[in-house]
Amino acid sequence: MLFPVLVLVLAGSFLGLGAPGANAAPSTWALCASPLGAAGNPSACPGALVFPVAGPSSPGSPSSSPWKFSRTQGPKEGETFAAITKTADTTQSDPDFAGLIVRCAPKGKVDVLVALIRPFPPRSHPQVTIAASNGGTLTVEASMAAAGAAVLLPDEVSAFAAGKWQTTPSLAVAVKESDSEIKGVVSLTGLREAYNSLLANCGQ
Repeated sequence: MLFPVLVLVLAGSFLGLGAPGANAAPSTWALCASPLGAAGNPSACPGALVFPVAGPSSPGSPSSSPWKFSRTQGPKEGETFAAITKTADTTQSDPDFAGLIVRCAPKGKVDVLVALIRPFPPRSHPQVTIAASNGGTLTVEASMAAAGAAVLLPDEVSAFAAGKWQTTPSLAVAVKESDSEIKGVVSLTGLREAYNSLLANCGQ
């Protein structure tokens, strides 16, 4: 089967910019919440970044797509933010689960987010359970970003991206809000190199 050709990152909320088209109609938000929709009509999503990912993969195999790097203009003149993103293994993930994002943040912080196709209410605080394939499960309360299209994990999770996850083959992630739950699996292959590259670009 084919992995998604593109994964959408709403740059406005992920990386410090305004939301795409502050007065955008609901139909525009629906388009921009879909990776393939944004790819097909990028002019309709002026506040979005679309990251290309790997193409075909053999049936049943885990995602081998590399981590993708981007730099985007921040809200202040001359300010930029960097991020890396990895798409979900679609053979083991719900259609509404897009992938994992690690981004630079102000004051030297690093944020970890789960990217979704179907957004949750922006003010919700979903419960996120993360299970590492080599052992260990973590459950945290998260908040929403990107108008509900991304789940911002608490600061404690960033330490895992900087450490244990770099030797973990994959993560199984479940995001639950009320009666709705979205699950997915993300391969962490190449995270160490991608994370080091991200850190090298955070303050530049």
